[in-house]
Amino acid sequence: MEEAIKKADVLIEALPYIRKFHKKIIVIKYGGSILGEEKIRRGVLEDIVFLNFMGLRPVLVHGGGPNISERMRTSGKKSEFVDGMRVTDEETLEVVEEELKSLNDLIVKELSELGAKCIGLNGKDKNIIQVEKKKSKIDLGLVGHIIGTDNRPVLEELRQDKIAVILPMGIGKDKKTYNVNADEAAASIAGGLEAEKLVILTNVKGIMRNPEDQHSFLSTLTVGEAKGLVENKIIQQGMIPKIRACIDALENGVKKTHIIDARTPHGLLLEIFTDKGIGTEIVK
Repeated sequence: MEEAIKKADVLIEALPYIRKFHKKIIVIKYGGSILGEEKIRRGVLEDIVFLNFMGLRPVLVHGGGPNISERMRTSGKKSEFVDGMRVTDEETLEVVEEELKSLNDLIVKELSELGAKCIGLNGKDKNIIQVEKKKSKIDLGLVGHIIGTDNRPVLEELRQDKIAVILPMGIGKDKKTYNVNADEAAASIAGGLEAEKLVILTNVKGIMRNPEDQHSFLSTLTVGEAKGLVENKIIQQGMIPKIRACIDALENGVKKTHIIDARTPHGLLLEIFTDKGIGTEIVK
């Protein structure tokens, strides 16, 4: 009986959040490094379906870096990165799109098996993600910098209570297809949709002042504080694009952003529907 009462208490705690976020858009970015782990992926997709059935409107933007790198390796082609961005010639672009499409199909299939209505969307189609060639000290090839989004195709699907699953490719004014950073894509789409939240799923607990000290975990940061941590090199490497994505999203109308560990069972639900949450929230 006590166990049942505890479960009911959890539901009651969630009630104000369910009411508050009803029909609100939540953009979730799911990184390639944890996308390949079947058990974790299943848990994340269950949470997303739960959000959908609770009346929220989830949009999932996914990466696929490890899959792409592995495919490149097995085909004998070297992966080259500059400041975390993959140098993308035409041959590499073909691999990128094929691997992202394969992952997109898998996610849509698994969401459907969990009972949700969903649709896979390619960011380059219907001008969803509009880009120009990214400028860099070294030519990155077909890598795009996002200059705009057309979110009407996404909204159309959300109005039909579908979960939109978006792969990060963009289209240029030159009609060429470009590879796009998934964090950047998620932030731009969240801003364009005026989302309630942008949630970035990763494989660490959140933001730490000192990665070696678990007690240095930061549950809440302002944009100013987050920028300071980057400038002072406390936040480094792969976390930097995630922080920048959160800041960009907030500066473009998203209400709140979160960085959470996808490996925590039902972390997405705990972050959205409980008072304490489990990750780092970044707010204005």
